[in-house]
Parts: sequence; C-alpha cells; structure tokens
Amino acid sequence: MNREQLIDRLRGIVDPEYVLSSDMDLTLYGYDASLDRALPDVVVLPDSTEEVSQVVALAHKEKIPVVARGSGTNLTGGTIPVKGGIVVHFSRMNRILEIDIPNRTVTVEPGVITLDLQNLMLEKGFVYQPDPASQKVSTLGGNFGENSGGPHCLKYGVTTNHVLGAEVVMDDGTVVWVGGKSQDNPGYDLTGLLVGSEGTLAMATKIVLKLMRAPETVKTMLAVYDTVEDGANTVSAIIAEGIVPATLEMLDNIVMRAVEETIHVGYPLDAAAVLIIELDGMADGMDDKAGKIIEICKRNNVREVKLAKTEAERAVLWAGRKGAFGAVGQVRPSYMCCDGTVPRTKLPEVLSKVMEAGRKYDLPIGNVFHAGDGNLHPLIMFDERDDEEVDRVHKLGTEILKICAEAGGTISGEHGVGLEKLRETSFIFSESDLRFLRRIKTAFDPDDIMNPGKMIPE
Repeated sequence: MNREQLIDRLRGIVDPEYVLSSDMDLTLYGYDASLDRALPDVVVLPDSTEEVSQVVALAHKEKIPVVARGSGTNLTGGTIPVKGGIVVHFSRMNRILEIDIPNRTVTVEPGVITLDLQNLMLEKGFVYQPDPASQKVSTLGGNFGENSGGPHCLKYGVTTNHVLGAEVVMDDGTVVWVGGKSQDNPGYDLTGLLVGSEGTLAMATKIVLKLMRAPETVKTMLAVYDTVEDGANTVSAIIAEGIVPATLEMLDNIVMRAVEETIHVGYPLDAAAVLIIELDGMADGMDDKAGKIIEICKRNNVREVKLAKTEAERAVLWAGRKGAFGAVGQVRPSYMCCDGTVPRTKLPEVLSKVMEAGRKYDLPIGNVFHAGDGNLHPLIMFDERDDEEVDRVHKLGTEILKICAEAGGTISGEHGVGLEKLRETSFIFSESDLRFLRRIKTAFDPDDIMNPGKMIPE
C-alpha cells in the first residue's frame, strides 16, 4: 500500500479533517522534547477507542508502524516515528469519563492533561498524586506510557502506583481490559507490565486511576546551603530519621540563577544549592515534624530555612522548581536532560563526578532533581546548531548514566529509555536480560509495529 492509498483508507476511518499529511503537519509531529527527529507518513487524531482499533488493525494488516502520541513532552525520543508510519495523536480523546468518589477512582481518556485532572479533583477534596514537571501540558496517556514521576513520587510513588486498570488496543486492533477498580486481580499483572512500556506493547484508550484524599495541611520549606554536599547529606539524614516528606527537591546555583532571570522567585543567588522540602498529612503533629526537619537541616550546616506562610508563597517556591527546565534557556539555547537514579547515600559522590565530567567535555551542567529518591536530572546546556558540541553532549550523557549505574543506580528514573538510551541499556542489562525483554515484546507485537525501535536495542 502506497502513502496515498494509506491516507485514503485512514480518511474512511477517521473524519478526513483529522487525517494530517501536509509537509508542515508531518514536520510538527516529527519531534518531541528530545534531540531526535524523524517524519511520519501520516498523522491521525481519532475520537474513540473504536477508531483507534480500526487504525491499528489497518496498520497490522499492512505491517505499518504506529506510534501513540500525546503532548510530545518526551525527553528521550519516545514519540519519534523513526520508521515512519502512522502517528496516532490522542488530543481529541481528552474526556474525563467517570469520577467514582465511593471507590476513590477516576476513569479518563489518554488525552486528558495531567494538571487539568488534578485541579478538578482538588476542588472535590481529592488528589491524583503523580506530578511530573510537565504536568501543565503532559497527558495522562503519556504518563502511562513513560511511568512518569514527579516531586511527590518520594512519598506517593510514580504513575504505576496509581493506575488500577486500563482499556488498551493491542497490535492487531483487538481491544482488551487489564486490571480494574477491584483490588488484587488474579493472573499476570498486565497493568504493571504495560505502564512504562513506552507504547511498544499496546495503546491505552481508557485509564482507571486511583484517587487519594487531599491532605489536611501542607508545610513547604526552602533550605539554603553553601555546598551541594550539605544539601545532599540533609536528604539522607531526613530519611534516616524515619521521616518521609512529600517532596525533597534540590536545585543548584546554575539552575537558581536561570530561574531568577525568568520567574523571580527569590532564590539566594550566592548559595550553592537549595532544598524544597514539603510535608503533608494530618494537622496534628505537623509542627513537630517541621521542627525536627529544621533541626536536621541545622545539623547539616544549613544557612537558612524559610517556611512558606501562605499558599501564595508556596506556589512561588514551586513555580521555580516546575519552571526550571525552561529557564535554562537563559544559559544556552538547548539542553539535554539526563535521568539517572542512584542510592540516596551516593548523591554527594555522584554529583561531584557528574560535574567533573561536565568540565571534561567543556559543557555547563545545571542540577535540578528529586533528591529524596536519588533521581538526578543533570541538564547539559549547549547549542544544537553546533554539531561538534552536540557530539560532546551525547558522549557526556553516556558518561553520566555510566556513573549512575556504577554507583548502584540505573539509567532512568522516570523519562524512559526511548531512543536516547538504547546503547546505555548495556550498563544495567545483560544480553540474556535483553533477550528476555525482546521475547515479551514479540509475544505482544510479533510484527514489531507498535512504536518500533524504542526501549530495547535491536
């Protein structure tokens, strides 16, 4: 089947207005937030599970690659159509289908924006906890595919801990349900397998998510440090004390300066690092917990601890953290975010090695990360128009992930493998491990049409 025939067939499935094939459209859907680029043959925007099923069934029959896409905030090339084919864009499937307060669940379509759901649930006194920094634009289908985290993952876990079930379209267009509202379903944990599979096994068309009661009270603190090591040691000391805050986020001086250029949140520009520490839960005992954390900070040479007194002050502190990635454009035009995770106790050692690697490749690195669970996000800043510099960026990214793996960590905490980290899978998987993963992929998608070329090296 040639491209024009494919487009005609797709127009018979989806409203022709939502079958995109111009050069401009293909270019717009040929990149995400990573450094990679590739053009699809056509883009379709289905409006229902039935339409998704028919599109995938056609792709299966003709052996055409299909790639599911949300807002394109992927940082590792997960939605790049490296083998062409059909991009299935879920922006029209953006309905909240059911809010079931008695069962503490909400059922959504994959195109729902994460923050839109969170704001709606908060009005009803409930919280959907996973909060990636891209939550203003990222979709829940993308969170499902990448097993996204966020600052609150320290206490509440990542996306997989909040997905109870899903309706998914398999490689041949078959529609099946995995999991559901009931707890402890028998059989294989297919829901757990599909969350984080980066669209390589199936496409989610409905997702059942877990809701939690909104906390009675929240206390947010900003701890200021003259060395990154003191901040990192504070993180380990807080967890060792038996306190699990909702968040423990660290920003270094480079990132703070970039944030202040754009958002003006009041970070101290002469400090080496700051920790954003947030507690949530019952009001009773909260002051005691906050006092204990301030005590631990003081034992680790904190310069100052500021407590947000109002919701507006808290929002300003978080605006700096959530806007950090975009703010580094003040330093260089482009950035690549490495996403490695290490044991908390290794943070000072690994951060030192990361900065040394940056000097080796003559590239500036800013650090903003989920310190509480050891999830690093070194931001390598560069100019994408300089090919020689881009080459150094890739080499530095590989070295940083190797540092993480050698410290007993791994190559991704929440951004996935995608295209960017295919080579680096060898740092954590043996060849027999990879063979086993390929067998799982083959069992679900024997013709390799579902987001091919991602996650597992061929």
